[in-house]
Amino acid sequence: MGRVIILNGSPRAPRSNSKRYAEIFSENPKTEYHNIARTNHLTLCDRLADFSDLLIVFPLYADGIPVTLLNFLKTLEQNPPPEKPVVSVLINCGFLEYRQNDVAVDMIKLFCKQNGYRFGSVLKIGSGEAILDSPFKFLVARKIRKLRASILSANYRELHVTMPLPTRTFVRASTSYWTEYGKKNGVTKEQMSTMDIEKEIEK
Repeated sequence: MGRVIILNGSPRAPRSNSKRYAEIFSENPKTEYHNIARTNHLTLCDRLADFSDLLIVFPLYADGIPVTLLNFLKTLEQNPPPEKPVVSVLINCGFLEYRQNDVAVDMIKLFCKQNGYRFGSVLKIGSGEAILDSPFKFLVARKIRKLRASILSANYRELHVTMPLPTRTFVRASTSYWTEYGKKNGVTKEQMSTMDIEKEIEK
């Protein structure tokens, strides 16, 4: 049975849903967890040599991988460990459909193919922003435990989970959630429907 290092590629890793997913996975003692930061790329590349498996945990960003993770992969490409771990993925998106994660997973698979890493298991999570705080949390926790078992046993597989809700119900609930979230941060629903926020960031 191998050992797993978990790397959180979320841009807001210390307070991310990805961290919460990783914590469920880390109930097994054969794991080690790290956030990917701008300053620790080389340290993490060195740590990979001590593990049989690497689990990358991250959210979907604009149908792809977040820049935090992309920059780390660029460093890893130039600084590979002598013994390369098997790379698995736990990815979540805010869409109900878990298949929205497919392109981002393919990006990791391409990295593995081009750099000589074996690709292992994958868990694609839909409705990621909400499922952990819903009555359906047990569904994602159960799938994470299956993911962990598949990696530790080297019986790699593809898994997926999402809220068992009609699309219309999910959209209505998510719209209400983000409207209330905006209010807490002084942003109106109308502002969230425009590009004004992006323009302010660009300034």
